[in-house]
Amino acid sequence: MGSRAGDLVTIDRVHAARAVAAERGVDVVVLTPGSDLRYLTGYDAHAMERLTALVVPRSGDPLLVVPRLEAPMVDASPAGALGLQVHAWDETDDPFAVVAREVTARLGAAPARVAVGARTWAEHALGVHRALPGSVLELATPVLDRLRVVKTAPEVEELAAAGAAIDRVHARMGEWLRVGRTEAEVGADIAAAILAEGHVGVDFTIVGSGPNGASPHHELSDRVVQAGDLVVVDIGGETATGYRSDCTRTYAVGGEPGPEVAEWYAVLQDAQEAAVAAVRPGVTAEAVDAVARDRITAAGWGEHFIHRTGHGIGLDTHEAPYIVAGNDLPLEPGMAFSVEPGIYLAGRCGARIEDIVVCTDDGVRALNQGPRELVVLAG
Repeated sequence: MGSRAGDLVTIDRVHAARAVAAERGVDVVVLTPGSDLRYLTGYDAHAMERLTALVVPRSGDPLLVVPRLEAPMVDASPAGALGLQVHAWDETDDPFAVVAREVTARLGAAPARVAVGARTWAEHALGVHRALPGSVLELATPVLDRLRVVKTAPEVEELAAAGAAIDRVHARMGEWLRVGRTEAEVGADIAAAILAEGHVGVDFTIVGSGPNGASPHHELSDRVVQAGDLVVVDIGGETATGYRSDCTRTYAVGGEPGPEVAEWYAVLQDAQEAAVAAVRPGVTAEAVDAVARDRITAAGWGEHFIHRTGHGIGLDTHEAPYIVAGNDLPLEPGMAFSVEPGIYLAGRCGARIEDIVVCTDDGVRALNQGPRELVVLAG
């Protein structure tokens, strides 16, 4: 997980998860490989058919159930320094029976409510449920979101480092984004730069040129970039500690855009800046969405803003809090999320501006610093 992981993960996270689960009446939390397990233990386990699970009962010691062949990997990870009990199971064992036996022994009875991670493989969730047939299976999301939604200062600095690295990639866009090259060719160069600029993994490279820019999650294609194209470039990656970057800028290739594009892009830029400026403690997530949406709607482009204004970010690119209508969650210092309104004209073009921001004690900190105006590349 990277050399800094030990500074980020402590056993206090496991104890906090147990406290929140108990408060919610959950008897045991079972987390399989994924960001929740990594958040609590620092163990970036490989997801596969063999069960790996962190078991956190409301009473008694937590334990990590792992295949014996992977036990050395636990010891080598930050989890090895947490003092967790590790139960290594053999190939002929039933790991779900191990979980059921250990949980029942700690609780003194079979659990009534078992919470599993939202991205637990179905075969693992159902395996746990079959081994505890009298239990009710539910999601652990309310427990883990409560912990993960507010970042600590070291976590914010990890996100800031990721943001600076992806800013450096955007600053080099003129090296690759040119007339006559395909989106796929540009995307390959961007992916290499994401790694070169400090990430250990590439999460996504969206290069939406011309009409493809009107599809917010466009996949790279063999379309050739043409003079006069608007190109939406949304890119992100993973750092050594697992924290993510995500930043979108829109480029005009081969010359200045026409007056209509300049008019509605100015609306978009104003909406994005206003939404960022609205971030402060106590403001709700939906209120930030409304700031961006209301400005775009008032200017006559509301029907072309077709997604939420933002999403949380941390060990996942998309996590709580979600900046969307209907989410009345008040913002707190340490909450990190994107602010990314867009305008999409089907069959023609699109534009999006995205920064990762953090709610602070007295306002907001933007973790991306690149220019937000429409960047014109010579082509």
